[in-house]
Amino acid sequence: MNHYETVFILNPVLSDVQIEETVKKFEDFLIKNDAKMVSKENWGLKKLAYPIQHKKSGFYHLFEFTAPGEVIAPYEQEFRRDERVMRFLTVKLDKHAIEWAEKRRNKLKAKA
Repeated sequence: MNHYETVFILNPVLSDVQIEETVKKFEDFLIKNDAKMVSKENWGLKKLAYPIQHKKSGFYHLFEFTAPGEVIAPYEQEFRRDERVMRFLTVKLDKHAIEWAEKRRNKLKAKA
């Protein structure tokens, strides 16, 4: 089981219900494929550095999870097939990145 982090940007014209459906779809895909969600964050609507698909903003979401390596290819295929997703990036976290992510989560918990 490797530790991964995915950030994805959803189309800004989606309703709150459509956003929740999309996030749930990807979360369910991971859980169905023996992944364990470590954390999930909604960063909200953010302005993009440059236009993507003629849009200047998008809804950002972050998933942190542990999963077997063979799950990642079909997981990313789902992102490519979904027209609501404008961009996505999945990275494998090394031990330093895992420590940093834990510190970040703890800071967020302390603020809440």
